[in-house]
Amino acid sequence: MAEQDRGQASGEAGDPGGEEHDESSEDQQEAEQLAERGEPESETPDRRLGLVADPDMPERVTRRLARDLPELLSDEELSWAVEVDVDPVTAGRHNTRDILASTRERMDHHHWDLAICLTDLPVRANGRPVVAEADRDRDVAVVSLPALGGTQVYRRSKQVMLQMVDELTGRDGGGENRYGLDSKFARILAPVQRQEHDGEHEADVRYTTTRRRGRLRLLSGMVRSNEPAQLVFGLRSALAAAVATSAFGLSSSTIWQIGDQLGAFRQVIAAVLSVALLVGWMILAHGLWEERRGNSENDRDQVLLYNTSTVATLTIGIGVMYVGLFVVNLVVALFLVPPNLLASSLGHPADFTRYLALAWGFTTMGVVAGALGSSLESDQAVRQAAYGYREEQRRREQER
Repeated sequence: MAEQDRGQASGEAGDPGGEEHDESSEDQQEAEQLAERGEPESETPDRRLGLVADPDMPERVTRRLARDLPELLSDEELSWAVEVDVDPVTAGRHNTRDILASTRERMDHHHWDLAICLTDLPVRANGRPVVAEADRDRDVAVVSLPALGGTQVYRRSKQVMLQMVDELTGRDGGGENRYGLDSKFARILAPVQRQEHDGEHEADVRYTTTRRRGRLRLLSGMVRSNEPAQLVFGLRSALAAAVATSAFGLSSSTIWQIGDQLGAFRQVIAAVLSVALLVGWMILAHGLWEERRGNSENDRDQVLLYNTSTVATLTIGIGVMYVGLFVVNLVVALFLVPPNLLASSLGHPADFTRYLALAWGFTTMGVVAGALGSSLESDQAVRQAAYGYREEQRRREQER
């Protein structure tokens, strides 16, 4: 009985400590949630801005924006908190009206004051790429990352985000302050134009670029979203086949002689054809070519954009692989093939240009062999370079 009483006494004495531990854990969790939203711990913000982001690149850009926007938006009168919600709300949607409606649903669910969706979906209206749209009545907006181009994505997305907040709140005259969107340099590349609408099925404010220059900027943004440089690391089988073939070419004097006899023009043509062969092989082997699903002009334009961005992504990615393999082969040739041996095989003195031709021969053979190796790649590793595949994957995740 004495031991039981002592146990009860110690348990009662331990209760306050347990409560303090629970309270400290709750405080820590709350602090982490505030930090995630970009909200200061010491005070409750006056306004909450929700950023709804597609997965992949939009998510990375949005999380960086969430760290910087509270300070940029807050002033002496209002303090702001920014919260991020990663959700493929744009999957299966191809117009801003549906995207804005889905963004409004996420806004109501999280009890935000404003909501902006950041997507990598290319959006067009009347043949023009759409940079952003704002619906003032519903306090929501959407920003299309590809329309911002393939360079300085974060800086441009920050400019557009600040502009959308001004549009939704009427701060600083709404569309008067454009944060550099209409700078002289932007006007030369692809001027951003602001339009107001009062139609029932139109957003209140729309920012678009020009048809031709804006389309090139849109394509560069789509290629950037596909991240072609990372494609090389996913092509393990193709890279292994290319390296193995290059090693074989290093030991073949016949390859040395072929590379020596061909002129620079033929070498360049052969290099281009080898890259084109691997690009075409991957598209056919992994079903990356998009087909039209309807007869409308928008469907045709969308398929053309998707296919063009896929070809450009694969070309850049494989081009990077070609250059990297060429550099490796050149270093290996300089290290393993003595000048006397190369000169005796070629029948004339071997200078540095002969080593360049030697490395070119190995690399071109390797890339051609890589086309066969690419057939062994998983569809998921390759199809990340295709817009249509990522959109279909997000749609399946959303339906779960």
